[in-house]
Amino acid sequence: MGSVLRVQAQFGQRALLLTTAAVPLTGWTVHALSLHRQLAAAKKDPLTGLLQRDAYTARARQVLARHGDNTAVILVDADHFKDINDTLGHPAGDAVLAAYGARLTAWAGRSASVGRLGGDEFAVVLPMSSSRREVRLATLVRMLHTPVVLDDGRRVDVAASVGAAAPDVIGTRDLSALQRAADAALYDGKHSGRAHLATGEHTRVPSTNGRRAGRPGTSVWGQAA
Repeated sequence: MGSVLRVQAQFGQRALLLTTAAVPLTGWTVHALSLHRQLAAAKKDPLTGLLQRDAYTARARQVLARHGDNTAVILVDADHFKDINDTLGHPAGDAVLAAYGARLTAWAGRSASVGRLGGDEFAVVLPMSSSRREVRLATLVRMLHTPVVLDDGRRVDVAASVGAAAPDVIGTRDLSALQRAADAALYDGKHSGRAHLATGEHTRVPSTNGRRAGRPGTSVWGQAA
């Protein structure tokens, strides 16, 4: 009987030690989960929910590495956005940016990298075959030109300029080069209501602060209705 009691006592002590040890472990787990959520939130723009620049870039390079030439790099710049802020107020401007974030996410799909680069500028890198480019870009243009309805019922007419670059057209899978070409195509067709696909000439366009100068030829798709 004495030996049984000793075994039970030893078992109870071990259980107590395990239980006691589990308390700080549980606390650390909660802390780690909280830290993970904070880090995940830090990677996203609080207004639109899109990835911020660094997180977008890392994800975009993964998409390019996985899908190669069947990839498209898209840059989006909201047109006349300052006018919306000036005439309707910044809450209306925020609502437009949030709507654009939701539309870009829905259009791009789960395999894409969708980021807000700053202000009213967005970027998307997604899998896209050459046979689907025209249809996909035309759809994007229509989505970005659909009025945004505010919480008070007001309708805000919106528009955006879109530039795209594809590795098989530009001849490189380098993200920076593709973004420069897409940016040049975007500004070549600024305010046109169409998506512009960069050509090889766009890689040679002189730029200032990443913005184009000159007017190389472009392919034009998806004029907004």
